[in-house]
Amino acid sequence: MPPEAGNPVAGELPAADILPRMTEAIAGTYTSPTERVQAWTEGSTLHIRFNNPAKHNALSVDMWQAVPPLLAQAERDDAIRLVVFSGAGEKAFVSGADISQFEDMRAAREAVKMYEVMAEEALMSIYRCGKPTLACIRGFCIGGGVNVAISCDFRIASDDAVFAIPAARLGLGYRLSALKNLVNLVGVGVAKDLFFTARRIDAAEAKSVGLITRVAAADRLPELLAEYTSTMAVNAPLTIFAGKKIIEEMLKDDADLDRDLCKRLILDCFESEDYAEGRRAFMEKRKPVFRGK
Repeated sequence: MPPEAGNPVAGELPAADILPRMTEAIAGTYTSPTERVQAWTEGSTLHIRFNNPAKHNALSVDMWQAVPPLLAQAERDDAIRLVVFSGAGEKAFVSGADISQFEDMRAAREAVKMYEVMAEEALMSIYRCGKPTLACIRGFCIGGGVNVAISCDFRIASDDAVFAIPAARLGLGYRLSALKNLVNLVGVGVAKDLFFTARRIDAAEAKSVGLITRVAAADRLPELLAEYTSTMAVNAPLTIFAGKKIIEEMLKDDADLDRDLCKRLILDCFESEDYAEGRRAFMEKRKPVFRGK
């Protein structure tokens, strides 16, 4: 259940204290270091919810910092098959960065560097997470919200969702990794259109250009999400992990592509207990029970 229904949430911690606290956490028990990020499990799904509704879930420093340790714990937790990101309330997934912190955090050159490293660490922890990641989007998905969403493996949205990258209206520089993720999803032309114009698009257009995977009416979004959580709970985790990592390698330049890693990942699947279980289940005409081993 979400934290407001009983899952404990720790008080805010200094950045240096977050990782040690999370490393010591018991597998399956997820405690966020800030009340502005909620974390809880339902079955084999870890939910991470951005909880800053007064500012339409704008990402504050502590929210960025909370993400990597939660994902690091999920990677060590064999029970987790899917990580879902969402936003509190019905108005926003994430409306961008918390601009009220910009003057303090981003005005000075060293502060800008620190902020960019922090945000990059959070986004790359999502992109590189060994578990499948899904962005479940309602309402505004703006700027940093788009970056979070496109760092995930797939994105579903309600039909009232709104997307934009307003950097050109704020004078911000945009990091290479974020633009690369955007281009990989929607192509160069659409990426330039969205980035240069900073225009807002609705869920239908976002789906048509490939920014999101599927769309549902707002009241049917939980049902669509349940389709993914139930599917990920029963599909072979080693196969999914191998597929995710191989696709990551495919997106690299040929010179950086690790073909030996791809071969090992495939071999690990064929040598696993899950592969034997899949064959037995097929012969016995039953559903397989995959354990990720």
